[in-house]
Amino acid sequence: MVKKKTKKRASRKRSSQKTNYKKAVAGLALLTLLVIIAALFAHHLIPGSQVAQPVKKASIHKKAVFKIPVFEIYPKEDKPVRKPALRPKPLLPDQLPRVSIIIDDIGYERVIADKFLSLDAVLTFSVFPHSPFQKSFVKKAAAKGYEIMLHLPMEPNGFPEVDPGPGALLTSMSPDELICQLNENLDAIPSIKGVNNHMGSKMTSVSTQMYQIFSVLKKRELFFIDSCTTPETLCKPSARLLQISFAQRDVFLDHIQEPDFIRKQIKKLIHIAISHGEAIGIAHPHSVTYEILREELPELQKKVRLVPASSIVH
Repeated sequence: MVKKKTKKRASRKRSSQKTNYKKAVAGLALLTLLVIIAALFAHHLIPGSQVAQPVKKASIHKKAVFKIPVFEIYPKEDKPVRKPALRPKPLLPDQLPRVSIIIDDIGYERVIADKFLSLDAVLTFSVFPHSPFQKSFVKKAAAKGYEIMLHLPMEPNGFPEVDPGPGALLTSMSPDELICQLNENLDAIPSIKGVNNHMGSKMTSVSTQMYQIFSVLKKRELFFIDSCTTPETLCKPSARLLQISFAQRDVFLDHIQEPDFIRKQIKKLIHIAISHGEAIGIAHPHSVTYEILREELPELQKKVRLVPASSIVH
């Protein structure tokens, strides 16, 4: 009798375990189904939802990509700042007029900048203050004896649609902000002898802020060359008032990147130099500029003496 009762209990226990197992399996299957339905619902019906993707290791080690600033905003009229003089400046028989050629916008494109360094000529290089290759370029240029300037970004009339790049001086800055940013830019390239403006058609037409800028340059004994990106520039009277060494760009050599045009601009630069005894041309790191300058240098150096920019400031 006892054995029969024991068998019945065991049978009921096994039956109960099977029932619980079936319920667990059914519950798990139901839960899995609900998860799948929820995932499908999220993917197809909820806007903008995406399934998270694993981060690829390669994306972590991508090289930084630097945005190259717009090289320059040129004046609408292609007129030299100084016209040829009616009476050319008298020079000694064996004395050639002096010309300084400044290569602007250095620091972003290393290969073409190095090509300009290879030219057998006295050139001046103006370097952006926070550019990726500024330190390596300045080191190479200094080793070859080239003069270095700071290419100082300033607010153009088209700002903010036209961006002068990192470290730009803006007319909206307070005096403290302006001087702090200027000092930061100057400290970025400590070996410079002078400064010229990158863009700046708006900033250079505001006398109070140019006084602030020039007061800092005077303390550091740096010269300033006005790139003359606007006819309304007030740099010359501001420099005269604060008595800092100063000069103005005479000719942009390559604002139209065509070989014949660049040759014409070089002839214009020579003509102005003969008239005034000196002249300043500004070029940019374009391949076509390098090729034409390389071709024209032998003839150019027969007519003028190439000198650093610091030799032409007054």
